[in-house]
Amino acid sequence: MDTYRAFVAIIISFVILLGYQYLFVGFGNKSQAPVEQTKEQPAVVSTDKKADTAPALTAPQAEPTGAAVPVRTDRPAREITVETDLYKAVLTEDGGAIKSFVLKEHAESIAKDSPGKELVKTTADQGWPLKFSWGSAAPAGLLYAGDAQEVVFGKDGKAVLTMKASAGNGLEIERRFSFDTKSYLIDLTVKVANTSTQPLQGIAQLHQVNSPFEGGDNASSKFLFAGPSAFINGALHEVKAKEFADGAKTIQGKVEWAGYASNYFLCGIIPVADSGVSFTMQGTDAVTATVVAGSLDTLQPGQAKEYAYHVFYGPKKLTLLKELGYNLDKAVNFGWFDIIAKPTLWLLNFFYGFCRNYGIAIILVTVLFKAVFWPITQKGMKSMKNMQKLQPKMVKIKEKYKDDPARMNQEVMSLYKTYKVNPLGGCLPMVLQIPIFFALYKVLLQCIELRHAPFMLWITDLSAPDRLWIGFDLPYLGGLPVLTLLMGASMFLQQKLTPTTADPTQAKIMMFLPVVFTFMFLNFASGLVLYWFVNNLLAILQQYMINRTSKPVPEKVR
Repeated sequence: MDTYRAFVAIIISFVILLGYQYLFVGFGNKSQAPVEQTKEQPAVVSTDKKADTAPALTAPQAEPTGAAVPVRTDRPAREITVETDLYKAVLTEDGGAIKSFVLKEHAESIAKDSPGKELVKTTADQGWPLKFSWGSAAPAGLLYAGDAQEVVFGKDGKAVLTMKASAGNGLEIERRFSFDTKSYLIDLTVKVANTSTQPLQGIAQLHQVNSPFEGGDNASSKFLFAGPSAFINGALHEVKAKEFADGAKTIQGKVEWAGYASNYFLCGIIPVADSGVSFTMQGTDAVTATVVAGSLDTLQPGQAKEYAYHVFYGPKKLTLLKELGYNLDKAVNFGWFDIIAKPTLWLLNFFYGFCRNYGIAIILVTVLFKAVFWPITQKGMKSMKNMQKLQPKMVKIKEKYKDDPARMNQEVMSLYKTYKVNPLGGCLPMVLQIPIFFALYKVLLQCIELRHAPFMLWITDLSAPDRLWIGFDLPYLGGLPVLTLLMGASMFLQQKLTPTTADPTQAKIMMFLPVVFTFMFLNFASGLVLYWFVNNLLAILQQYMINRTSKPVPEKVR
């Protein structure tokens, strides 16, 4: 077997796969489980892809009895502020919705005067998240009356806000929010009571309306998933807007949590007991409307029922989500590379605990991985060096038996056996490192720990492409990608030092690979470029050591 051709095939396959995933797929935007077929909703009004307002969305249900009677009031909806150690939220009596939710520990940008991260990006016309409806018996736009204009926390760090509304048909709704100043979780209990003289039917539905809240974070964000996300029937579903562009889409089953997710943040609803048996979504990339619905209920006169939810608006930090439970950690989706990516993330955080710099942590992880693969890589590099030395003998064999391919292959294999050379030895280290690279790609691009994490000098955000301001903008780039260019140069030097059995023409073609990789890495997270650059430097060191200690292959009489 021609080792060089195998080596080139693996490299080219790697480039094609990575390039395709980077440009067209985005590593992990696909659902991890099949989603039920799209269902048209008769109550849905707009499916225009260009619409910038959320469509009215109602989950599938039987026609309820006792439709709501419009309740007229001249009282304006008040805004109620809730401020904890972790966030500042503004709730409105208009539907009991969340008008603003700003995270205190995460900023919009790396600017010093940047405000906290806002997770509610919709307008009043588009709609606000967390409205509740009970079928047509209680629409989502009721006007509530809160028991306070500002939530005050007690010594135990707890606070409660109660909102009440009347649907005008005898149906009374009480919403009770419970806040904890140290937690992102908000407990929401909705009590529906029938004070009329006739039975009422409806389905409890908790609505969300979301617009992307991460689009401008960095150039890589456009390749990552943002949209409806849910954990239903033990499987993660990440649904792109194109899947419900022609009508509402519903996933039925046990809803453990559902909502809207971006790369770094999650706005999720966690239904308790039977409060969630379906998740319906509709809209566009600009505005997405979703609803978590329960089962059809009938309330006799004088009867009441409570529906319980947990609400999570916060960062997709793996350790935090695991601690909270409810399978929220499944929102951090590393896909096929999960088994490697999660230990890698743990290592990053472990080293960060000592050095307090994620750039240095990346370097330490790279050194550790290189040390683990050092013996295999050493053997592979020596094999390639020996293959290079055997090249003159192989040329003679191929020339001698060019008319007898079977004999030529036999003699080549005999040559390998005589000099104890493994023709695949040079390829094995790269094959083993490809999954590591992809796992690191996922970690460095998705883990919130690297968002806005500085390294040194001009690299102030390891989750964004590296750019050095040079006094003017470069076309398509802005600043100068110094680290990326250094990575390309190191790859070129590594290639020059690596033994090859290629002819001069093939060797020249191979010299274009560093150029291809450099262009491909231009918009990668600088943390990933840092890993690849350090890995190249270690490979150059290892190859240099092998080249210095390598001895000529002894002549043997066959």
